Amino acid sequence: MAIKTITTDELRHMEDREGLVLQGCGGDPQEWLSGINELLTSEGILQEGSQFQDAFCFQQEDVTCILFPLDQVQLDMGKLALWRLRTHETFGGTWLSDYVPNQLGGFLDERPDCPLIGQDGNIFNLVGIASRTLKSAGQKDRATEMTRRVYDSGSYLEALAVISEYVNIVSADEEPAQRAPRHPKERGDAR
Repeated sequence: MAIKTITTDELRHMEDREGLVLQGCGGDPQEWLSGINELLTSEGILQEGSQFQDAFCFQQEDVTCILFPLDQVQLDMGKLALWRLRTHETFGGTWLSDYVPNQLGGFLDERPDCPLIGQDGNIFNLVGIASRTLKSAGQKDRATEMTRRVYDSGSYLEALAVISEYVNIVSADEEPAQRAPRHPKERGDAR
């Protein structure tokens, strides 16, 4: 079992994950990991011998917090939700998907702006532009993955949807300063 120390910026890039965040975790983080595994096992929340192998420790306004990722354990989600509510006064427990928007201002969009609006709409042209955009943003592996998924898609609309998962589609005519804000709070949606 290991605890990795991360920054709140790293936490803001975990939009595709869910986890339990405990706040005010003073002392040895390793003891917290062991203790939470024991506690949740005794409560019947962790199942089939499953335990958190890894957790992430971070500081927010001089408060030590620990994130326990839910994708690595077998658990009874209903029991965990009730336990979190019942023990909130003690542990300050919340979900990652609630903590980041409410405490850190929201998740950061990793998709680079890609000027596809106004371009030749041929799917091979669009995937080429999107692929070059990803590569220039240092996301070569994501460019390869996107291209494969576009070519495996069953329709033009499905291919466009795949591209939009990897890049933020903007107009080729817009100046970067004119583009709409990409942060969820600035856009006015909860994403």
